Amino acid sequence: MTKRLSVKDVRVGEGRKFDLILAPVITEKSTQGSEHNQVTFRVPMTATKPEIRVAVEKLFNVKVLAVNTLRQAGKIKRFRGQLGKRINTKKAIVTLAEGDSIDVTSGL
Repeated sequence: MTKRLSVKDVRVGEGRKFDLILAPVITEKSTQGSEHNQVTFRVPMTATKPEIRVAVEKLFNVKVLAVNTLRQAGKIKRFRGQLGKRINTKKAIVTLAEGDSIDVTSGL
């Protein structure tokens, strides 16, 4: 088992923390996660779990218990008869401590 990095071990600059959280994901499935104290964000493909953890804790002043990430490959779709590809995305599902919450409908 690998050593879990604490907030003090990972250095995220002031500007970088805003670059790590691109947007909240507001779908039916992600709103069901709010029942379990989870919030879903879209993050850059290069973001790591410890960086995401630190960024969420600093931006929203909450305690993060866990970060799960997934890489979603872009679909190949047709648009006006032409083939095109959607972009690849990475999502982070952040589990918050009991009593903490993030309101994704309001901005920072």
